[in-house]
Amino acid sequence: MAVAAPAMHHKGPDRTAINRLGLWLFFFSESLIFALLLSSRFFLEGLNIPLKHGSDEQAVDQVLGLAITVILLLSSVTAFTGETAFEHGRKRLGHWMILATIVLGLIFAGGVAYEWKTAHFTRGEAFGTVFFTMTGVHASHVMSGVIMLGLVWVQALRGKYNEKNHWPVSGVVMYWHFVDVVWVFFYPALYLV
Repeated sequence: MAVAAPAMHHKGPDRTAINRLGLWLFFFSESLIFALLLSSRFFLEGLNIPLKHGSDEQAVDQVLGLAITVILLLSSVTAFTGETAFEHGRKRLGHWMILATIVLGLIFAGGVAYEWKTAHFTRGEAFGTVFFTMTGVHASHVMSGVIMLGLVWVQALRGKYNEKNHWPVSGVVMYWHFVDVVWVFFYPALYLV
């Protein structure tokens, strides 16, 4: 008598693993873009930060640069707290922390816009070209992160995420951390060197 082979269940692809791989490949390609922008800063200006015309004062606003950096780093804390809250089923805390991250991201972008408006250099100067390009590309990533966080926040309010299903929150928060890490390199290159 023949023994029947056990039924084989074909398991589909692990969507979360594919999503994570895609996100890491995206981070790799974006890292190259940001690294090229960073290297162009030093290629064009060396270690110099220009001075205000007719002054011994630096042309960049050191206080504003530090303030927006602290705000962006704080937003990583709120993003992480929100992600962790969803992982542990604390939806209310997750909602508030994602909302706080959105607000902090908007404040950061507003600070960059204010710096552009009050800058003591122009796009025609090498440092101005580098400064406006680096902060502009970075701010566009911050704003895309704010939009994605907004979408996640709306979906979270609709009850889409729980302890077992929160990959969209995790993916967006990973993107947010990536953008913050980029600023950790951009800030000293633009304000401190």
